[in-house]
Amino acid sequence: MKLTACLERALGDVFLLIGKECPFLLRDLLASEELAQIFGLSVTDVLRVFFGSPCGLNLRNVLWHGFASPQEIPPKYCSMMVVLTAGLGQLLKSYLQQTESTLVPRPLITLTDLEDLTVFPDVTYEVLSVLEEVMKKSTFILRIMLPYWEVALIKFKSHRFADCAMLLLTQLETGLRNLFATVNKCPKRLLTAESTALYTTFDEILAKYLNDGEINQLPVFLGEPAMEFLWDFLNHQEGPRVRDHLSHGEINLPEFPKEITNQLLAFSTVLLLRFVDEELASVFKEKAAIKPLVSLAEGYSACFHPVSLLRKQVLSCEKSIGAWPLRPLPGEAEGEAARLEGNSETNACNSLIIKIMCELYRHVPESHCVFTDLDNIPVEKWPRPLRELCGIRVPTLFCPRAVLEVLALLQSIGRCCAHVSRQVAASWARRRQQWAAKTLRSRQRQNYARMLRGIELLSPVLYLILLLIALELINIHVLRGKNPCEYQQYLKFLKSILQYAENLVAHTSPEKNKWFEMISLTHTALLKMWTFTEKKQMLIHLAKTSTSKAVL
Repeated sequence: MKLTACLERALGDVFLLIGKECPFLLRDLLASEELAQIFGLSVTDVLRVFFGSPCGLNLRNVLWHGFASPQEIPPKYCSMMVVLTAGLGQLLKSYLQQTESTLVPRPLITLTDLEDLTVFPDVTYEVLSVLEEVMKKSTFILRIMLPYWEVALIKFKSHRFADCAMLLLTQLETGLRNLFATVNKCPKRLLTAESTALYTTFDEILAKYLNDGEINQLPVFLGEPAMEFLWDFLNHQEGPRVRDHLSHGEINLPEFPKEITNQLLAFSTVLLLRFVDEELASVFKEKAAIKPLVSLAEGYSACFHPVSLLRKQVLSCEKSIGAWPLRPLPGEAEGEAARLEGNSETNACNSLIIKIMCELYRHVPESHCVFTDLDNIPVEKWPRPLRELCGIRVPTLFCPRAVLEVLALLQSIGRCCAHVSRQVAASWARRRQQWAAKTLRSRQRQNYARMLRGIELLSPVLYLILLLIALELINIHVLRGKNPCEYQQYLKFLKSILQYAENLVAHTSPEKNKWFEMISLTHTALLKMWTFTEKKQMLIHLAKTSTSKAVL
């Protein structure tokens, strides 16, 4: 398995000596003219027989999708792969000398944001001891595959975390494929990777529908927490996509993080317990080392779904804006700031902000409302409901395309807001230092004063946008209640907010510092928001309408 992954990565590097974009699939890579030109057609034909075609041995897919038991892969195949790889190295060396080329390997991926991945605590020897017992009794594991599980634990104890993860992932796929075929009553889907049949992999196992359009019963059987874990670690684009990266040789194996293997082992332990005798399972679940794992697994929620990422984005941005310098102005700057404060457009903005904010607050769920008097909420308290709103559970499994499209727009708006917040904080710190050192010229002092007054307007505007995002997020699934025309109007509204946010990024950049222009932009954007709010076309309005109809 390791050799096929590393070989695929190396062949991709070789392809890029003369090719432009490396094919994603190994079979397409091996069929490319570029590799045939470098190694010769006869060599690439041999590679295709071993690795790259369902009509051949198809070793890569047979191994990585967990089809082969330990006895089914003869040692001579491994020997052949080693010899073949060495021969490729000699051919490549000759090609590089002849063409005076240099092979530059692509950088390997480093898995980061491990704190977001760490849900389960570190796997202890007590947990491993329980897992060793459960493996022998759980019907989830095919008996002929048990040696893989045993070797996986040996690799973990030897700190070979990538090896352990590889074995666990393939065997999870094997067990889930067996379960998939059982709960969907389609035993033929247990077929191995034959050239004449579509074989069942994680892609289909974790999907909502079967190929015939029927509902996949596996997600129903496993439950949302288990499905969310599998989607987080295997499928979500912003997640670690562990199996993809490992199987394509994209990760530096010696540096594979223990934290990820910990999560896979803990999840596997809880999953296997579901397939042992009920009385025995209850005994294991009461053990001090296992009880918290079961609790965490049952309460697992997605970390890398766009809903989860948007929620984190809103809270992070709110915290960033909260650190802005809303302080008294330096004495000399008060005159210039007073002129800005008296700007009629600024006053119009403040009025619109309050009107829109009060309207949005009326749609905060009663159980999460932190204010009783909506007409007199101090500006500094406006962000308080955000944490409450971001704590509301939003279903994430199998979101429709329209929902994902709206979530992507909301994320883009949130990213712009965060960008503006960082720029404002950096500009303020720099200008404040220059003001104290008296190195600002007259024009720069005036601009500094405008910036500080502009911040006082920008702060509630960004809070307003964050509240809008949070409210639309918790009502995201009522989107299906919009007809195609209403949906397009809604997208147009969100894109107008995104355009405003992108303009804010440009106008608050250190290169431009266009604070007067920012006020005009803000006024136009607020008018659009108020107009759309009055039409009652946001998701918060649709959700309220749906609720009212249900009550009636």
